[in-house]
Order: sequence, then C-alpha cells, then structure tokens
Amino acid sequence: MKNKEKHKNTYPAIKTLESAGNFYKSSMTKGVFLLPNLLTSLSLFSGFYSIINTIAGKFYIAGWLIALSIFLDGIDGKIARLTSTISKFGIEYDSLADLVAFGVAPAVMIYKWQTGPFGKIGLVCIFVYLLGTALRLARFNVQINSVEYRKFSGLPSTAAAGMIVFSIFFIKSLALNFNYGALMLIVMVVLGLLMISNIGYFAVKDLSVFKRKPFRQLAALSLLIVVIAAKPVIMLFVIFFFYVFISPILYFYINNGKINLNSLKVLRH
Repeated sequence: MKNKEKHKNTYPAIKTLESAGNFYKSSMTKGVFLLPNLLTSLSLFSGFYSIINTIAGKFYIAGWLIALSIFLDGIDGKIARLTSTISKFGIEYDSLADLVAFGVAPAVMIYKWQTGPFGKIGLVCIFVYLLGTALRLARFNVQINSVEYRKFSGLPSTAAAGMIVFSIFFIKSLALNFNYGALMLIVMVVLGLLMISNIGYFAVKDLSVFKRKPFRQLAALSLLIVVIAAKPVIMLFVIFFFYVFISPILYFYINNGKINLNSLKVLRH
C-alpha cells in the first residue's frame, strides 16, 4: 500500500487549468534538472541522427542509433526516479523526444528501406504506426498518475521501435530472396494498433537492480547478457518479439474464458 502511494505521489496531479498554470510557472521558475534532461536530449539527437543516416541509405547505423535511444530513454527515467529529479517539464520533453526517436525515425527507416514501392498504401500503413506512437505517448502523459505507474496500458513505443529495428536486422541476416516489404507494413499496422490498445504490458521500469534479489536471478541475467553478446541481433529480436506479442495472446486467452481469473488471484496470494 505504501509503494502504491509512493508511485501515485511521484507525479503531481493537475486537476484544473489554473492549477496547471501555477504548476508550470512554479516548475519553470525553479529551473530544470540537468542530468535526466541531458540524457533525453541525447536520445532525441540519436533519433534525429538515425533519420539522417536513413536518408543517406545507412540503415544499419540508423537502426543501432534507434537502439541507443531505447537505452537512453530507459536510463533517463531511472536516474530521474533514483535522484528524485522528476518534473513535469522532463515528462513532456521525454515524450517529445520519444515521438522523434521511436515514431518518426522508425517510420522513415521503414519507408526508405523497403516500402517505398507500395505507394500510398505503404504511406498509410506507416502513418498508422506514427499516429499510434503519438497517441500512445499523449495517453501516457494523461494516465501517468493512475494507470501507467504499475503497468503499461498498450505497447510502449520503445518496444515497438525495437521490434521494427531488430525485425529488419533479423530478416537481413537470413538473406532470404522474397519481398518482405509487405510483411513489414503489416507489422507496422499491428504495432500501431497495439500501442493504442488497452492491453496491459509489464513495466520494465519496475525492475530494480539496487535491491536484494535471489541468487538465481543474478545467474539468469548473467547468462542472458552472455547470450545476447554472442548473438545480439537474433536474441534482441526474440526478446522484443516475445515482449510485444505475449501480452496480446494472454489478453485474448483470458478474455475467452480459458483462464480462470479467480484461480490466478488465489495463486498470487
């Protein structure tokens, strides 16, 4: 119960236009926190530079720059929470940076990579993804005091961008002779719809490395790091694939009545 209250009080509630104006005025006159916002700026630059490399035809570099943005987006929020430097400015700035790094950059990458020949159909599919990213981030900012503090409502934009990048890398590593542009367009639409869905996703930000954990978790994580280092493209593709699609499968499985929710609650306690 204390943890729940702690999470709820992390972000101040803004109920009226007047209180919102007072909050913004107060937060800006006090200045901004440098460290987390500098990391957000690096994430934004990484996404921007990814777009530049995509235009130049350097898709491999562009993809890894998006992956770098995913890493930076993860640690800036973690640092802000650990150092108690969370602010409304930082939340809004982070979402704007995410829209560029995880919305615009992957969309441009997919368009320039394989889907250009599909014309207007390709543009519509890519825009569905971009629109889903924008709506997802806007909803996150609105629900951050209530729904989003324990789990994500809808697929996080970081996971969607990672799925796109490592799908491209994985497909190219197979060196198959078929037109996979159509497949990626379908993936883009699915990811866009998952981001605006109400399907719950595990919040990776809840993982804490500063608390005591069972020894087996250390062993498992160490093994995972070694395997990822050995085959980074394949393993990261597998991780993102399972994260993106396991929640929808469980969601529809539960809603179809094939899992007894009461029995799950008993097992949880």
